[in-house]
Amino acid sequence: MIKDILKNSENRMNSAIQSLQNDLSVIRTGRASPALVEKLSVDYYDMPTPLLQLASISVPEPRSLLIKPFDPATLDDIEKSILSSDLGLTPNNDGKSIHLNLPPLNEERRRDLAKLVNTRLEEGRISVRNIRRDSHNDMRDFEKEKMISEDELKRGEDDLQKLTDRFIEEINRRGEEKEKEIMEV
Repeated sequence: MIKDILKNSENRMNSAIQSLQNDLSVIRTGRASPALVEKLSVDYYDMPTPLLQLASISVPEPRSLLIKPFDPATLDDIEKSILSSDLGLTPNNDGKSIHLNLPPLNEERRRDLAKLVNTRLEEGRISVRNIRRDSHNDMRDFEKEKMISEDELKRGEDDLQKLTDRFIEEINRRGEEKEKEIMEV
């Protein structure tokens, strides 16, 4: 039973890490990345659709993105979505594709992005701790119902804490990498 709880906890913590990684990939750094706009929602025939499904996104230069729609009719919709997003980028439309030039980040914007990263990291840590709490409560319930012994509960709690520490360390490591990437000039 303890193994099942720990396995379930590990799977849920992995999902939390994956969600954090997705959040971090959207945060803009000094260089262009397709992940910056891939999930951008575009109104396609009155249905919100991720940009990734409507166009190919490439990085022709370190500070620019090239978006080529599969259907040329969606060009204006994509442009509107980019303008209305919080990316702060102005699209250049040449009739067939959209060019996005990423200006270099100033020091103040870098600090703001670093704060945003720290907020996302704390959300990830809280998520992992909530998973630990839920699993810990499950173990206690099993012990109260005499399904596991007190010794098994103690071992399970220790293993759960080691698992939690490992995932918190992974979150911290990813955060340090992202901050380093943001602060890189």
